[in-house]
Amino acid sequence: MDKIPLLKAMKHDRWVKPFLKRYKWTLVLAITLGIITFICASGLMFTAGYLISKSATMPFNILLVYVPIVLTRAFGIFRPVTNYFERLASHNWVFKMTSAFRKKLYDSLEQDAVFFNSKYRIGDILGLLSEDVAHIQNLYLRTIFPMLVAFGIYALIVIGMGVISPLMGLLMLILFGLIIIAIPVWSVLVNGARQQLEKQYTNTLYADLTDNVMGITDWVFAGRSADYLQHYNKSEHHLLASQKAMKGFEHWRDFVLQAMILLIVVSLIVWGAARFGGHWGGSANWIAAFVLCVFPLDEVLSSLPTAAQQTNVYADSLKRLNNLPQPAEPSKANIDIAAPYTLKITDLHYRYPKTEKMILRGINLDINPGEKVAILGRSGAGKSTLASLIRGDRTPTSGSVTLNEVPTDKFGDEISNYIGIVHQSPYLFNTTILNNIRLGSEDASEEQVWEVLDRVGLASMIKRLPKGLHTMVDEAGLRFSGGERHRLSLARILLKDAPIILLDEPTVGLDPLTEEKVIETFMEQLHGKTLIWITHHLQGIEMMDQVVFIENGQISMQGSPAKLQETNQHYQMLKKADEGN
Repeated sequence: MDKIPLLKAMKHDRWVKPFLKRYKWTLVLAITLGIITFICASGLMFTAGYLISKSATMPFNILLVYVPIVLTRAFGIFRPVTNYFERLASHNWVFKMTSAFRKKLYDSLEQDAVFFNSKYRIGDILGLLSEDVAHIQNLYLRTIFPMLVAFGIYALIVIGMGVISPLMGLLMLILFGLIIIAIPVWSVLVNGARQQLEKQYTNTLYADLTDNVMGITDWVFAGRSADYLQHYNKSEHHLLASQKAMKGFEHWRDFVLQAMILLIVVSLIVWGAARFGGHWGGSANWIAAFVLCVFPLDEVLSSLPTAAQQTNVYADSLKRLNNLPQPAEPSKANIDIAAPYTLKITDLHYRYPKTEKMILRGINLDINPGEKVAILGRSGAGKSTLASLIRGDRTPTSGSVTLNEVPTDKFGDEISNYIGIVHQSPYLFNTTILNNIRLGSEDASEEQVWEVLDRVGLASMIKRLPKGLHTMVDEAGLRFSGGERHRLSLARILLKDAPIILLDEPTVGLDPLTEEKVIETFMEQLHGKTLIWITHHLQGIEMMDQVVFIENGQISMQGSPAKLQETNQHYQMLKKADEGN
């Protein structure tokens, strides 16, 4: 069984099996309804076959067909009803599973967000977030559910026929076993290898085509256009040959499957003639009933080989998912701290996992309640890393970052109650302005939202919009300018009312006039709060209580703007350069 990729991938799986256990009763309900649906379908054909055949012999008493009429009506009603509820239950199960599945996936990727550019290509991330999730969803809907339903029907058929005739029960055990088990496994082993080969040929073809098109002028100038076409045609020929072999096998496999179903039908005809010939009157009635009840099963049986064959694709998705790190367990610590809030950074060292370079080395910094601190430095100096450590998004390699003597990485999601953040590129979601602002506080009233919008200077502009707060902001907030997006982000923070605010280069990309107005708004509206401003230049620095310069992961300058302007020549030079003097 190790030759079947899906079974091999699921041995140490932590992405599919846990959800099977978590929602097992919903799964049991969906499978049970699926089995009942096919029982009703077969029952409908059984009673209808008997009824039609019996009616054709002109029964002398209506009571002889009354029971089949009632059963035909009952099975005819229950079949679509149970089928509807089975679809409802199975899709509800899958949607619940994929919801939790996506959250687990996002939590896993979030841990490596800083390494996205170095560890993952954009295509890899999109594949994980869309294609692989869709594959796992299809694994349940198109493979696991149909297989479990088929095995349930298989057990009922073998047991039911075994009670009537042990020999016929044994024959059904063999024939249905070949259809439900042997043919799907055969399909996986034969066409699974061809699928892998097709994928390899496709990838090679794409790579060759991309490389060659990018350098097509070199082929033309070298006079080797014919060689290029010959090389491409050869690769394409291998791909088409592989696809042709797969299609050929699928036609042959489907023929064998239908032949097996025909063999079951013939066996039932022969067995019915021997079993009911001369008994109960009209053996043809019972033969027709038993034969016709097989045909609805073709719907579930014919899809099994194709569904099993697709498990090779699903196995690749499972491998990729299981190579991701386990999401960190949410902090369950009971954090109980009260104002005033003091941030203390002590002998802080940090290096990213699996790297040797130390990003921060021996940072010591005390930030008192209500203090405004600017942290400056060149790109790559460690400013944003320090911001992540302050927020508790990362754990120090050594040293500590504490809020009222509690390490910030222990707060988990509760850190947002104490530290708010305005990013350099605030993101607005494609929903209403109201919903975007309410990210700060879901329970906020419209009056509270208008209040914070008025404080950041956007209330009058939004009132002029046709739908006011219910205006859609468009994808990524493209309706608004850079300065307006920063003000909307500030409105979220004001609604949250966190005591400490971290501004991570919020004015990057703004023109000088807009930058000055945004800074003034921030300083005015965040008055009285502890403010940590990560920036790369000295615009508005006079408003800060303390300035900290980080260079090569260490603090190179520290003090009040006035003191540094008076005593530090390097600061004086930087200030002049920043002002353009």
